[in-house]
Amino acid sequence: MRLAAKNKAVTTVLQPAICVVCDLNKLDDRGCIGAPDIVVEILSPGNNSKELKNKFEVYEENGVQEYRIIHPEEKTFMAYILDGQGRYQPTALKTIGDHITTPVLPGFVLDLEKTFDYYTG
Repeated sequence: MRLAAKNKAVTTVLQPAICVVCDLNKLDDRGCIGAPDIVVEILSPGNNSKELKNKFEVYEENGVQEYRIIHPEEKTFMAYILDGQGRYQPTALKTIGDHITTPVLPGFVLDLEKTFDYYTG
């Protein structure tokens, strides 16, 4: 399928804080066509539960392998990992002192203490 044809089929567009796309063929000059491998939402006071629920459903339905939520004010990290049946499974709630890894990015380590220090200045 040509890229122009793919663009016409796009019906849902979300803009998380961070997207990780491992397949460069999914990228064009306007963004990612298809599901990113990882999406990260960084919560702010303007986020609401309805918005998060909608994003959870869209990401799960479209096969985003990992959906991560960072709450800087509460200093918490939560991830949902897509299982073999295409359903998200929650991880344990993480916080300062924890280090986050992922099989999607071998060797990558997110130090939550440094992450939260960045947001609290």
